[in-house]
Amino acid sequence: MAHGRYRASAIFGATVLLSMLAACGDSSSFHLVGTVERQALELAAPVSEVIVEVPVATGDRVAAGQIVVQLDTRVAEADLRAYEAGKAAADAGLRAAEGEFQRVQRLRQGGVATAQALDNARRALDEGRAAVAEKEARIAQANKRLEDLTLRATTAGVVDQLPFEKGERTPAGGVVAVVVAEEKPWVRVWLPARAVGRLGPESVARVWIAGMDDALTGKVDSISREPEFTPHYALTEKESAHLVYEARIVLEGAPDALREGLPARVELVARPARKTP
Repeated sequence: MAHGRYRASAIFGATVLLSMLAACGDSSSFHLVGTVERQALELAAPVSEVIVEVPVATGDRVAAGQIVVQLDTRVAEADLRAYEAGKAAADAGLRAAEGEFQRVQRLRQGGVATAQALDNARRALDEGRAAVAEKEARIAQANKRLEDLTLRATTAGVVDQLPFEKGERTPAGGVVAVVVAEEKPWVRVWLPARAVGRLGPESVARVWIAGMDDALTGKVDSISREPEFTPHYALTEKESAHLVYEARIVLEGAPDALREGLPARVELVARPARKTP
């Protein structure tokens, strides 16, 4: 969702951490800077429609599948009824075509009806079946559109944002709710190339969050395979020292109210550097 924002901040963050790391030499720890992140799931309106109910409030905990925002369903319900009526008519036409085909088939077997008459009856039968299939597809689409007007939490979490109120009309594709998933928050940091080989999954970290007195414990969850360069221009040999890798530090025991975007300082314990013989 906000991946571009963090890529844009890579220049500043990586530059700061590289200057900090320069003073660390071959220390067994790396001091980094980053930001707190949480998985935020956006619920968007499939069409422009009026909100008729918002059964939750910002800060409420919701379960997976719980209704967060209800859009007006009257138009979608009318469309569904129209398609169901069309399906009923198509079913009647198919039954008539089936009966006619069976009648002409018997007559053809008795030498009364012509081959052309049988072909015509078969063609009408095929058209009747196609009409029923088309109406069934439209009903399925209408049911899906109707279902999409009820926006539900896709995972358990906390309602973080409700940009619209009951009675407002949402734009098509407009975000009507943001739910922060109930999972451990993490800190996004940028590792210099020389640190990657000394860190890995389960590497231990101490994390200081802005506004919190005590440090939290964290562990490396992932390190990106693709590097970033900072600055982003002129990839010369001299600037290869600026090669950084995005990493995620999962926090243990973080408070529920910990918000994304807060700055953090991270100290990562690394494996001792290998000495060249």
